[in-house]
Amino acid sequence: MTASADIVPQRQTIQGSDGKDYWVENHVDPSALKASQDAARGIGTRPEYLVVWAGDENVADTAVPQVKKLPGSLAKPLDTVRNAAPGPDFMAVIDATKGSPTYGKVVNTATVGPLVENEPHHMQYAWHKGNKIFAGGLFTAATYVFDVSKLPALGLSGISLPTQTACGSVPDAYWVTKDGNAYGTYMGGPIAPGPCRYTNGEVRSGNGFAGAPGEVVRFDPTGKKIVEAPAATTTPEDPKQCLNLPALSNPTCANPHGIQVREDLRTMVTSDYAEPRTIILDPVKAPSPNLRRTTVRTWDISDPDHPEVRSVKYLPVGPRSGAEDPLHNENRAVMETTVTNQPGNKGAFAMTMQGGAIYYTADMTAKDPVWREVYDLTAAVKQIDPKADTGSGLNGGWLQTSPDDKTLYHAVMGRQPGSLGKDDKGTAGGVIALDISKLVGAGVNATCSIETTAQETDPGPGCPTLRSALPINPGETAGGPHWGALDNLELGQDGFYRETENPTRLSTANYFVARTGLDGDHRVCMVDIAKDGDMSLDRDFKDEVTGEPCVDFNRANWPHGPFGNAKPHSQLFVTADGDIK
Repeated sequence: MTASADIVPQRQTIQGSDGKDYWVENHVDPSALKASQDAARGIGTRPEYLVVWAGDENVADTAVPQVKKLPGSLAKPLDTVRNAAPGPDFMAVIDATKGSPTYGKVVNTATVGPLVENEPHHMQYAWHKGNKIFAGGLFTAATYVFDVSKLPALGLSGISLPTQTACGSVPDAYWVTKDGNAYGTYMGGPIAPGPCRYTNGEVRSGNGFAGAPGEVVRFDPTGKKIVEAPAATTTPEDPKQCLNLPALSNPTCANPHGIQVREDLRTMVTSDYAEPRTIILDPVKAPSPNLRRTTVRTWDISDPDHPEVRSVKYLPVGPRSGAEDPLHNENRAVMETTVTNQPGNKGAFAMTMQGGAIYYTADMTAKDPVWREVYDLTAAVKQIDPKADTGSGLNGGWLQTSPDDKTLYHAVMGRQPGSLGKDDKGTAGGVIALDISKLVGAGVNATCSIETTAQETDPGPGCPTLRSALPINPGETAGGPHWGALDNLELGQDGFYRETENPTRLSTANYFVARTGLDGDHRVCMVDIAKDGDMSLDRDFKDEVTGEPCVDFNRANWPHGPFGNAKPHSQLFVTADGDIK
């Protein structure tokens, strides 16, 4: 694909809190714009899009694997560098309309500026009519707010700069509430070391940018900060499990990553992943396992603008713990959490990236919730990669309950060779679907708990069971999906989209963070979900350049120009406001 001469860039500029101009520049394919306009007049099918938050790949991304192989890599110091100079980060808008002649085509790239090297990371977990899209820059500590009401073009509604969220850094994920405001997790510590005063007057001491403790920020739909809320408690947390570098007088594991909310239950759940400094700023040195967290926090959001931590729980160790590198104990590196959705259900799940396990609490509203391991990825790993024998270190990521609370979806990148020792050949990645109907249906009487080695492969009655497993990158290692999104939209007989509780497809994005040494193959795939829950790769969702299934972000040209490879981290199914009821 080449940048079309017919594409006329359209730039929209807003002023940031620092008085400088920030922009989004659309590069819309004219044929896509015409198709959208025709559909609005009743000609053809109204379009649905997949919007993908992607970063430009450059020398810093491709050189890290070489640096990690010192001293041998010094002989050819830059032999695998693909893109040298930084280019603009962007939101890719892909035609996701089933049956469309341009299904899978990138119909717009909305570039952002003047900031580069944002390392685009997560957005919210699902889009609903009228929502703005909140998208974070991992390295720049910026939060962008996009207006998608006039797709395929995007607008910029606001930007939050680091000086506006001084008590946190390294923004990760977001949750948009029904009023249009959003919560965002800032995994890293304050932008400057020392005490930091939060919006409500509380003070916590931190060890600086990308350190600890992190926070939760509440934004309005223009990106204006409503509140910064501390994730750390006033009392010290376990100093052994909550290592901080440099050390803090009050040790803390407060590095919130995943975030999900039940407004009806006045409860928010966040999962602590890691003190990110040693991962994203120093990828060569192996960090202590105790810099990867084992904690989950529940929050009281009775006053939505003043969230308060209700509980901090350390996930229990499992039967594999102690048998391998502590980095791969079941409870290590709690990356994501997801809540149940239906009234009457109060359960929530959490997963561990290096630990390869899934945990569950039957009542997230409890003052002292009990978390138990309910699934070990060892039970599913052979369905993704026949040569694998353990779920340890599978690098799990996206975790999401279906709207009807019957299925739990989970993406895994796979394991890098050598992760479990010199003879470890690594594993491929993929996505699994678990039947959770019995576990959730048991309510507070759920008894599932993995405590023995035998339960790693056979969890027992009442526990999740494997409904489907789909390898995404068979034959490769650690190149599978880190992220995913369920398509919560369906086309009605009247030609308009509506939300559905029975998604028939999902999308995956195969990229983590290159500068950690864990990259991915940079493909965005579409997965069909059959009525019986079986998943299959949608081979009609093809790359417009290669003709192969999945959209490949490793390409020479984009609508915004010849900037080369890009890194797709997260995505959402979206349609223009005028096309949904």
